[in-house]
Amino acid sequence: MSKTALITGASSGIGAEIAKILSSEGFKVILTARRENKLRSLADSLCGESRIVVCDLSLPEECERLYNELKNEKISVLVNNAGFGSLGKFTEIPLETELKMIDTNIKAVHILTKLFLKDFVKADRGYILNVASSAGLMPGGPMMAAYYATKSYVVSLTGAIYEELRSSGSNVHISALCPGPVDTEFNSVAGCEFSVGPISARECAETGVSGLFEKKLIIVPGKTIRLSEAAARLTPRKLALAVAGKIQHSKIK
Repeated sequence: MSKTALITGASSGIGAEIAKILSSEGFKVILTARRENKLRSLADSLCGESRIVVCDLSLPEECERLYNELKNEKISVLVNNAGFGSLGKFTEIPLETELKMIDTNIKAVHILTKLFLKDFVKADRGYILNVASSAGLMPGGPMMAAYYATKSYVVSLTGAIYEELRSSGSNVHISALCPGPVDTEFNSVAGCEFSVGPISARECAETGVSGLFEKKLIIVPGKTIRLSEAAARLTPRKLALAVAGKIQHSKIK
């Protein structure tokens, strides 16, 4: 199998750590994000071959440009990591912020998964890691309504594709990485503070990469979040939403 990986949202956090891990495992890594200086700094620090592509994945045409630019690279691992969140009441968060979130968290993942998966299926090899969130496993998230909804979409999409691939006997695999709080730039962008201690981006990345190559469907790093997710599934929906609302209120700076 060709060892070339494309990682979106690679300029920092989980994406950067996944790039470091895959590079150390002999992959050529292709890094994409909006911040060219961050990408160049990361590329210079890697031990193996790399390439950067500056791209704003909130724009569908940029997603298609990225695919067309890289479709001959024989990519075998796609990591859809780009995304962001915003904290606040649904009526108060600016519509343009939410629409950009939907474009980044949903449309970009959908477009890139669709385009690269067709090539992977044709070649009968490849791995896709969609970075979702534990939010995508919950019934909803008051004060982060749009963010939770976008991550639910990613989890649902990934699960459906997983079963299509499995039932057809394909050698292509897809996973959803569903972390809880991670020590990255996410909280400053979202305007919140975590109510529980975050895990490191490195720990999250290591769990994600190992889970992907172990062909897990849902990958949840951290024992605390795994227990919380299991408890949420056993809790009546209205109660779970009320608890989630209190937790989200506690994140407001």
